[in-house]
Amino acid sequence: MTIEQEIGIRIRDLRNRNGLTQEELADRTELTKGFISQLERGLTAPSMSTLKDIVECLGTNLSEFFAEDNDLQIVYRKEDYYTKEDDNGNTTEWLVASAQSRSVEPILVRLKPGTSTTLDKPHEGEEFGYVIKGAVKVNYGDDEYVVNKGDSFIYPAKRKHSISCTGSKEAVFIWVSSPPSF
Repeated sequence: MTIEQEIGIRIRDLRNRNGLTQEELADRTELTKGFISQLERGLTAPSMSTLKDIVECLGTNLSEFFAEDNDLQIVYRKEDYYTKEDDNGNTTEWLVASAQSRSVEPILVRLKPGTSTTLDKPHEGEEFGYVIKGAVKVNYGDDEYVVNKGDSFIYPAKRKHSISCTGSKEAVFIWVSSPPSF
């Protein structure tokens, strides 16, 4: 097998794991669908900068893209997490840094009283949550569900949705999306 064919197979597999069509990947990378098709069939080779753009759009980097499966990270330590804080002091911790190359994306969310996550528009996949501390309200389409400590929720992400803190204390929950969202 040529290096072009190996690269093409890896790109196709990664694109499929991310649930993207060739056209969607082409749009995100500002390339043509025809180029992506030729690339995946090993008929052409991308420049390094183009390959870097493609794999980053697919949620990984060049070193992970070329890593062998035995280099797959199994355990993630706290120092591997990526944390983001919003203007309200809420934090989102991505528990698996390379989740975009996986089929699920687990995050740990801490919401202050009276705040909520950003409203998600409908998309493919499912979302699951488990409340560790406090209580949350799952806003799913026009419906609302209160979920207390020790309870869980799951729903198809085909409706607009968000999660808000309903109590007078911080709410903490694990939130898992499948497939990962960009």
